[in-house]
Amino acid sequence: MSTPTISVIIPVYNEALYIDKICEFLIKAKPAEKEIFFIDGGSKDETVSIISKWQELGLNAFVLTNKMKFVPFALNIAIPKCTAEIIVRLDAHNEYSYDYFEQILETFSETGADIVGGPVRTTAKTPFQEVVAESVKSKFGTGNSNLYNYEYKGYTDHVILGAWKKSIFSEVGYFDEEMLRDQDEEFHYRAIKHGKKIYISPDIKLYYHPRGSLKGLFKQYFQYGLFKPLALSKAGRGLKLRHVVPSLFTLYLISLVFFPYLLISIPFMLYLLADIVLTLRISSGKRLMMRSFLIFPAMHTAYGSGFILGIFMGRQATRLLQGKQGFVI
Repeated sequence: MSTPTISVIIPVYNEALYIDKICEFLIKAKPAEKEIFFIDGGSKDETVSIISKWQELGLNAFVLTNKMKFVPFALNIAIPKCTAEIIVRLDAHNEYSYDYFEQILETFSETGADIVGGPVRTTAKTPFQEVVAESVKSKFGTGNSNLYNYEYKGYTDHVILGAWKKSIFSEVGYFDEEMLRDQDEEFHYRAIKHGKKIYISPDIKLYYHPRGSLKGLFKQYFQYGLFKPLALSKAGRGLKLRHVVPSLFTLYLISLVFFPYLLISIPFMLYLLADIVLTLRISSGKRLMMRSFLIFPAMHTAYGSGFILGIFMGRQATRLLQGKQGFVI
């Protein structure tokens, strides 16, 4: 095979339900000249054997072992082995347009950026996931972030997954292995401090499957919040109003337990009204109204409580997740 145009790195753990689809995509997507590294965290299902079958069908893929299981270790194992000048990270359970790699290469060429990526587009298999997807995209759900804006095209401070010029790792360093969550965000903040440019383009299309239960959604956003203070403190930059508002809201809710007065309760009533109005607009006609009303509060209080705990725990937040089986994703 000729010299690869791109190197693709994919952390995997028990991905048997998704691995066929991602391998089929990798076979069909251009450019053909690419190398793929699957970094397996000790899968107990058929993930590795399925990859082997696709290798026999011509997929230029290699399987690496990640004994530490978590994502930052997987990325740091694979990056030194990449031979292409452009490194693209994928997650096996997401979906991508067939011109995904071509758009990445074109965006690098047109912008001269060091890191590129696309906005997070959501796709759902259940009615509940549909409501979560719409909630995440709304400003009430996650704030005014370029990550969920399908129209914004330009420089930004962060992209999900994304692609990097390999050369930046020799200048910026590798992924921080304390960051079991938010490792990509911390890395991107660090890259900006080194003068690197990040560009987001809606032409780069990836599709993310939201969590399928309130429990999974709460856990996801709690972990986001838990590691956010550590990411911000390491980078020394990046704090935005949308990062602290959920924490202030969570503290406010706690205060209502001790001071349940009508005047103090007015903001809560306004929040409840906004939740009802937006949820009715998003989930109209779906048979899951009661759970839908809890999606916004779950996201906000999970992130807020995680952020508060993360402020006090700092690096100790890593220990909360150490020893867990599988990836924090």
